[in-house]
Amino acid sequence: MARSRPQDLAAVLAPDPPVEPPPAVGDLAQALSRLRATIGGTTYPLVMPSAEEAKRIGAALVAQLDDYLLPRLARLDAPLLVVVGGSTGAGKSTLVNSLVRAPVTKAGVLRPTTRSPVLVSHPSDSSWFRNGQLLPGLTRTAESSTDPKTLQLVSAPALGPGLAFLDAPDIDSVVDRNRQLAAQLLAAADLWLFVTTAARYADAVPWELLTTARLRGTVIALVLDRVPADAAGEISAHLAEMLTARDMGGAPIFVLPESVLEGNGLLPEDVTRPLHDWFAQLAADSNARAAVVKQTLDGALAALGPAVAGLAEAADEQATAAKALDERVTAAYRTARRSMENGLQDGRLMRGEVLARWQEFVGTGELLRTLESRVGQLRDKIVSAVTGRPAPGRNLQAALESQLATLLRGVAADAAEQAYAAWQAHPAGTALLEPGLQKPSPDLPQRAERVIRDWQQYVLDLVRSEAGDKRVVARGAAYAVNGVGLTVMIAVFTSTAFIPTGAEVAVGAGTTVAAQKVLEAIFGDQAVRSLATRARTELIKRVNVLLDAEAARFTDRTAAVGLELQPGAALRQAAVEVERSREEVALTGTPS
Repeated sequence: MARSRPQDLAAVLAPDPPVEPPPAVGDLAQALSRLRATIGGTTYPLVMPSAEEAKRIGAALVAQLDDYLLPRLARLDAPLLVVVGGSTGAGKSTLVNSLVRAPVTKAGVLRPTTRSPVLVSHPSDSSWFRNGQLLPGLTRTAESSTDPKTLQLVSAPALGPGLAFLDAPDIDSVVDRNRQLAAQLLAAADLWLFVTTAARYADAVPWELLTTARLRGTVIALVLDRVPADAAGEISAHLAEMLTARDMGGAPIFVLPESVLEGNGLLPEDVTRPLHDWFAQLAADSNARAAVVKQTLDGALAALGPAVAGLAEAADEQATAAKALDERVTAAYRTARRSMENGLQDGRLMRGEVLARWQEFVGTGELLRTLESRVGQLRDKIVSAVTGRPAPGRNLQAALESQLATLLRGVAADAAEQAYAAWQAHPAGTALLEPGLQKPSPDLPQRAERVIRDWQQYVLDLVRSEAGDKRVVARGAAYAVNGVGLTVMIAVFTSTAFIPTGAEVAVGAGTTVAAQKVLEAIFGDQAVRSLATRARTELIKRVNVLLDAEAARFTDRTAAVGLELQPGAALRQAAVEVERSREEVALTGTPS
């Protein structure tokens, strides 16, 4: 059996002083810290096919950076950590106990056996593992525990300095937390000692983790336990073929025959001697240990790039999804604005009650029917109507307000329904919806009426401002302003530029002509077009503000998730900096 050379007791018990890393290693550590902060700060709040996987991978990368990469990079000379992992009942604990020739970790027939990890090291190395740099999320304890958040530290003088074993929970445990902890511990390994049995070496779960370990560059050794003597050659050959097929052909394999445990629950020394001697040589050779550490560390660093690239793609998908959801809302409310504008131009507002009240306002229906042949005579009657009656047009004003409010509520309801349906068709949108969004805001009718009343007041103020000292308006004072204002509103609802459309002709082309002639009589024909246009523009602007507020009920939900415009860019840049620093450090060779 290979043994480490005797050392002075004081030297054995005193921890080695930390070795100052070269500047390039410090730069790499800073790049890793920035990457860790970037990964930790990237969220995937929208429900997307890639989101859950990105969260899982992101959490795993942060854990590996905290548990292994950053502390290991800070102390490249720290003891080499061998994580012993494998399937349920493979005999991991028994093997660890047998290698250190002491019952340091609990073994038994009940499953799951290992509930909390046990780390076994030489007394001179215990300070490194006690200070919490490695696996900082686990609480250190000297006692046996069933708490998976604790790490039991055990000293074993029989184990040479520079090497430690960590007995991990079963990788296929029926307890979710055990499986998660096993994966976390394996990611913190300098060397993974995978223990399986002749009956279970081809199981799928272990091979998934072995493949992950290979992709990370982790150094791997395998123990094939409980192998029948007559099948040892065949099974070990098949296992070697499986390893070669997965680019792990260089991993050493140790075959342990079926054995009867000794009275203290340990495997016979002659059974574990080849594995014991291999580890003893590794413990005695600092250069060999350093080579293992650097190979695993470099492989883990190299694997960060592809993993972070996947996170960046998922992050970009989040931003793309948020933009797509916003665009669907924009399209729905763009249609609402277009419908509102069309409603102001196609004559629909001049049907029914509004048309009847307008006819009543200017005189009689006969007035409009004969207007074209008697414009000169009737113009003065219309002017008199809008300037001489007390409180003219109250019924007309109410009808206009009602029609406008009905139109505005209708387009808002259509937009809400369209936006809701568009989000329902998107996986990220469905998760953000609530039933109330399918309809306009509960207070929309009140806000719509307020918008219309405020606009009507704007028109009156506009008339007052534009009229100045016009004799007709001045003579009628407030009555005149109200009457002319109503006429301006009628002009807004009948045509864009006093050119009757087919719909307007259907409801009475005389409506347009009447409004135009009244305004021409007061302001002159040059100001008529500008007056109606300004009033229409102002109405559309106020309506748009209202519709924007309705659309914000949707877009505020995408804004609330806090996604950046290009969230993947920061991840990619941080990964590039790590890779550049890794190449400069050249852990496994000369810089490229």
